[in-house]
This record gives sequence, structure tokens and C-alpha cells, in this order.
Amino acid sequence: MNLRTLFRFGYVLFAAILCGLGSGCTSPKVQPWERAELTTYAMRTDRDPQASALSEHTWFSREASAGGRGVGGSGCGCN
Repeated sequence: MNLRTLFRFGYVLFAAILCGLGSGCTSPKVQPWERAELTTYAMRTDRDPQASALSEHTWFSREASAGGRGVGGSGCGCN
């Protein structure tokens, strides 16, 4: 196998990979009759109050910000 054939094979392989990655970046459209599945109780992020409270605590502790979500803190995680 000579060098020219190897480079052509590389270009074709690169183009195939690029086309494959480019075609996977589309987002499907959700039809109106499919939206009911996205609004079920299991899809809600706030269905568990303890998990929501823990998530909020983790968020404000790591962001080092005060306020914004009804909580205060310094960001050190010691409150």
C-alpha cells in the first residue's frame, strides 16, 4: 500500500466520521401528543422534597453566592 492510497483512505475515513458526527446533532421535534409523557409525575424534578432540599443546599454551597434562591451562605459548605 503506497502513501497516496493511505492518505486517500484517511480522508475518506475522516469525512465519514465527520458526516456521522454531524448527523447526530439534530434534535427531534416533540409532537403535541407526546408531550403528555413529559409532564408525568415521574418526570418532575421536584417530586421528592428531601432530594430537592439537598440539591438546593449543594447548589448554594458550591456557587459561593448569597441569596437568589431564598438561602444564604458563604460557599464553604459549613452552614
